[in-house]
Amino acid sequence: MTEFELIDRLRKWMPTNASTRVGAGDDCAVLDLGLADRWVLFKTDAVVEGIHFEPDADPFWIGHKALARCLSDVAAMGGTPGHALVTLGLPTAFDPARVEGVYAGMQRLAQRHGVAIVGGETTSNPERMLISLAVIGTAGHGRCPLRSGAQAGDALFVTGELGGSLESGRHLSFEPRLVEARWLVERFEIHSMIDLSDGLAGDLRHVLTASGVGAEIFADAVPIHPAARSQAAAEPGSRPVRSPLHQALCDGEDYELLFTLPVREEARLREAWKSSFPELRLTPIGRICPGSAVLLKDQQGTHPLTLDGYTHF
Repeated sequence: MTEFELIDRLRKWMPTNASTRVGAGDDCAVLDLGLADRWVLFKTDAVVEGIHFEPDADPFWIGHKALARCLSDVAAMGGTPGHALVTLGLPTAFDPARVEGVYAGMQRLAQRHGVAIVGGETTSNPERMLISLAVIGTAGHGRCPLRSGAQAGDALFVTGELGGSLESGRHLSFEPRLVEARWLVERFEIHSMIDLSDGLAGDLRHVLTASGVGAEIFADAVPIHPAARSQAAAEPGSRPVRSPLHQALCDGEDYELLFTLPVREEARLREAWKSSFPELRLTPIGRICPGSAVLLKDQQGTHPLTLDGYTHF
């Protein structure tokens, strides 16, 4: 059973109430708590030693990543984070200085985005560190792009460059695209959006499944990070070398934004983006199509995309 099959199986055990606008299945839960013009976003995420970071990783960047993962999900909803709770699971023989380093990383990122860390929980966790965060934020009514909003004919865009996140260290030090996401939803008709945590090939499918549509990806357009190209050119060592495109599609932990909008808005978006975010790449990589197929168009023609992203199980 895969991670997402398990989630689907558990949904029947997740009750909702009248305040639930969006429950399980998107980047954040969306709640209507009676605020005049805002919805409340609610998100939890966890990082585990040996899975999301190595035991010798800099604790500052462990803390940064732990919070940044939640903030990236808030960004995918076009939202603004406000408050966070931290659950910290530690082995018995923990190093207090290392724990303080983790909190230093969370503190700096939180201060940069106006997030208050307002408490949490500590517990023992045999053998390895576990950090789980719950973040609450807000998004404007009608300005919260869901995974289910993609429409046939939409242009498909991605920010930044993809692949090689582990080799480059970006899997720890990435910046959640909060500013860019809010800019997008305030100025354009964004139909759907997701952050790329599990790889383009996998996360795109989440959008397509939720929206009931398919997509065509232009292989030559996918923006590939230099680290992915360097890794592909290196000696294989103990593991097979994958092509740069394979890494860009499958590696995950890029935490860039993948979104769709009407084609009529594409030219205006590209021009406005250059002025507002000249140092961050924005790339049209394909289009949303009727049906359910996920196709890759490359020099050999157009064929089904058989690659997938990362799953925990």
